[in-house]
Amino acid sequence: MSNKRVYTVAKEFGMASKDLMEILAQANINVKSHMSTLTEEQQKDLLSFIRKAQNAQSAQQPGEEKAEKKEPEREERPEKKKKAEASSEKEAAPVKSEKKPQKVEKKPEKAEVKRKAPKSHKKAAQEKANDMPASTRKEPAKSAPVTDVHEEKQFMDGTGGKHSDKKKSKKKKQKEAKKSRNNEQSGARNQDFEKPKAPKKKSRSQKRKERMAKEDVKGDGAIKIKAPLTVKEFADTVGISLAQVITKLIGLGVMATQNESIDRDVIEILADELAIEIEFISESDSNIEEIYNLDQEDPEESLVERPPVVTVMGHVDHGKTSILDVIKKSHVTASEAGGITQHIGAYQVSANGKLITFLDTPGHEAFTAMRSRGASITDIAILVVAADDGVMPQTREAIHHAKAAGVPIIVAINKIDRDGANPDRVRQELTEEGLVCEDWGGDTIMVEVSAKTKEGIPELLDMVLLVAEVLELKANPDRLAIGTIVEARLDKGKGPMATILVQKGTLTGDSYIVSGTCYGHIRAMTDDKKKRLKTAGPATPVVVLGLDGVPNAGDTVYAVQGEKTAREIAARNIAHEREEKLASKNKVSLNNLFDKIKEGELKDLNLVVKADVKGTVEALTQSLLKLNDNEEVDEVQVNIIHSGTGGINESDINLASASNALVIGFNVRPNINAIELAKQEEVDVRTYRVIYDILNDVKNAISGMMTPEITEEVLGRCEVRETFKLPSNDIVAGIYVLKGKIARKAFVKVLRDDVIIHEGPISSLKRFQDDAKEIAQGYEGGLMVENFNDIQVNDLLECYIEKEIKKEI
Repeated sequence: MSNKRVYTVAKEFGMASKDLMEILAQANINVKSHMSTLTEEQQKDLLSFIRKAQNAQSAQQPGEEKAEKKEPEREERPEKKKKAEASSEKEAAPVKSEKKPQKVEKKPEKAEVKRKAPKSHKKAAQEKANDMPASTRKEPAKSAPVTDVHEEKQFMDGTGGKHSDKKKSKKKKQKEAKKSRNNEQSGARNQDFEKPKAPKKKSRSQKRKERMAKEDVKGDGAIKIKAPLTVKEFADTVGISLAQVITKLIGLGVMATQNESIDRDVIEILADELAIEIEFISESDSNIEEIYNLDQEDPEESLVERPPVVTVMGHVDHGKTSILDVIKKSHVTASEAGGITQHIGAYQVSANGKLITFLDTPGHEAFTAMRSRGASITDIAILVVAADDGVMPQTREAIHHAKAAGVPIIVAINKIDRDGANPDRVRQELTEEGLVCEDWGGDTIMVEVSAKTKEGIPELLDMVLLVAEVLELKANPDRLAIGTIVEARLDKGKGPMATILVQKGTLTGDSYIVSGTCYGHIRAMTDDKKKRLKTAGPATPVVVLGLDGVPNAGDTVYAVQGEKTAREIAARNIAHEREEKLASKNKVSLNNLFDKIKEGELKDLNLVVKADVKGTVEALTQSLLKLNDNEEVDEVQVNIIHSGTGGINESDINLASASNALVIGFNVRPNINAIELAKQEEVDVRTYRVIYDILNDVKNAISGMMTPEITEEVLGRCEVRETFKLPSNDIVAGIYVLKGKIARKAFVKVLRDDVIIHEGPISSLKRFQDDAKEIAQGYEGGLMVENFNDIQVNDLLECYIEKEIKKEI
């Protein structure tokens, strides 16, 4: 006998593991579960406990028989009587044969399960066990007392034989009926529970795919795509898995990750590979102004005259703010740090019964920033030049900025009351810059003024009104307002503040406005004198509060119908800004200049030239412009948009960024702010100390990087004396070098009667059995031409190499 688990012993006894564990508990044999192991000692103790229970049964057998005899007398009905007799006869048979009383269970429902073994089998097993001696009865005892174990349990529970059988049959029926009802109810509950089973939550990408699929079914079947876009955006748009799209791209030779941008050509090829019909959205289709009808054309009859917008520009300390101070009769100069304008000031004054809007800029920097963003809010530029100082570097820069913006210029020659003032010298210097006064036969208006004595101020205003009248400035006030951000800042107490110049329509104090990625509801609107306004018409500068962020200077402001529209436009602008960053192309540098020329993006090479002295600037400018005289160079022309003396400052970087130009400095360096701005604007700044290095770099950028010319250099010629066929069917030509040499890494032309019949590289060159790099004149060798076997005796082979010759200016 070996160790066995509880469930194995229970199986041998023909009972459930749970029932055997109860008997083990009565026998004081501790087990934890049906997987517990019973040792040989525990198995012997279990068998001895069962035999003791059997002996106790035999001692109580007469009492049970009396109880069985009395039981039928209690029955009144004959049907029950017959049933009782039948059951008693049925139970009496095993009792007589086995001479052992039966045990009634406490739990009749379990007893039915345990009495599954056939009685004949139990009877035979018991008889066999009784006939065997005690020494040999160890192993069969496991299966022999199965019935006795059940009877022992019935006896220990204290239940009778016949009455218990009646109760068992009755309770069995009740139990089966109850069980069937429970099964039906549980089945119904399961069905009810399964019906409203919640569907699996869909991800955003799945919802977007389903929505786009529905839109495609409704439309013409073509998926609308705006190029360029990232690989992931393309996969989401067309409704195809990202892995499948990347696999197709790899097959096309495009190694792109999910966040990399693909252009229109790649999208077209990819769509063909995926058998998808796509339609590209043009810029006009995605124009926010057209989608929301923000800036429609105004009818002629709705236009009325509006005030001109005038920008005052010039060199530092030439009196720009002083002239404006006299015009608007205030004292701004005293409030500015050091008497120099620090911020853009927007004012509106009345002259001869008409309004004029003035923008006072800190030099010309803000004007350049606005022009670089495409803003053209200025109608007239007043160039202030000091009569005792003449044309200065920032004066020239201001002229260049105004000309680039296409704005008419009125020159105000200031400080004529000072000693040493020479207006004629100023006119002469301005003539060198391309501004010729009307008195000298030109078309530039020049007025002599004095901010201190107020001389010439009325004439200056009259000239402004005259130019404005010639320009016929008109706008429609009866529409939603459109304007431009002049400047914006974040105030600690009030939040984002923006100075807006209204250009069209009328801005009201409760309008919803949107500018770039910022939008909001106007909470307050004031003029330059901090007076609260309810409305602001065309050409009126106002300061507004209520935007959710600080907009960029030069951005367009739109008044819209409601907050929802403003929010949608701002969201579109954010998405558009992100797409522009993905598709942005670097600024021009000397390193990528040739690529830009090749792509047809660049026709002019714009340069900003700065040097230490005026003579060097002139010499450098003339040397660079001479490059345009070369007839061989027709792809690009050098264009110097600004030249001057002094260090490279922020103004130069701004001008170069707006004009897509390079900055070249000779014996000068950029300041710290200019270096940071150049990194931010991606402007290429080069500094030199030798003038020839500048010319060489520009020459290399224009000509040295052009497509070189390919020429052939003949190395030698040989004659085929004999041909040999190899086992691989390749033909080897036995050659004799007539002239020059034959090189291994060269090309040959096969000549037959001086006619070229083949041209290709040499695949093998040998002298005797050894490979040779070259064979000189007068020597013999073997030669094989790649992919050509039609070599015949007396053919001539001309050996040559290809050389690249760069163009030079």
